Amino acid sequence: MGLKVESRTGWEAPSGSGPLQSPLHFYFSCEMLADLPTCLLCVCLIGSVYCEDVSPEMTSVPALPKETAYLYARYNKITKITSKDFAETATLRTIDLTGNLISEIEEGAFSKLHQLEELTLADNKLTKLPVLPASLVSFNANGNQLKTKGVKSTAFKLTKVEYIYLANNDLEAVPQLPESLRIVHLQNNKILSINDETFCKGNNTHYIRYNMEEIRMDGNPVMLAQHPTSYMCLRVLPVGLYK
Repeated sequence: MGLKVESRTGWEAPSGSGPLQSPLHFYFSCEMLADLPTCLLCVCLIGSVYCEDVSPEMTSVPALPKETAYLYARYNKITKITSKDFAETATLRTIDLTGNLISEIEEGAFSKLHQLEELTLADNKLTKLPVLPASLVSFNANGNQLKTKGVKSTAFKLTKVEYIYLANNDLEAVPQLPESLRIVHLQNNKILSINDETFCKGNNTHYIRYNMEEIRMDGNPVMLAQHPTSYMCLRVLPVGLYK
């Protein structure tokens, strides 16, 4: 009897063919095929899961094969990240959840992700940030509803992070920034002022922030020209309003 199977891989078995063998058999071992429902909705390759604009609507983080290193679940309807969503996938190195409806992240949601280097939560509905993994190199929360009271003073107490993107939010102040940082985007927020400790060390006039390459402050009401000592330690001027 002819059998037709379709999946997000774009593969289908020819009518009248022998035992069914989809490309998924080559992408995952038999043990990993226990997660087949996710791999029917999404595209699963070795170490990577792509769940972009899934139909029917995806409203929660999908179950992942245990060896997943890269998750791309963009442009869905995910509303929440729970503490259980990534508890069994400690191998994750990249998570991209751009363009969902995430308004809540439970504490401890990323606590077991000791290898996570890139976390993208852009274009969601977050008003506060959770505790972030110490292993992060890049963090993107552009286009949310973040307020300063929702970003703890220790939020970016990270030693490896080099890129932080917080543009198009509702921040009233610049968060504390780690020494490792190379690029920070804070444009189009509501930042009113900066001081000698924002980017520099006010009590150390010899301090130079060598790592910092780019600071975007444009689209904020703060008049940077009124705070010249706030960026004396920088090798490049922040982009923003000077007159």
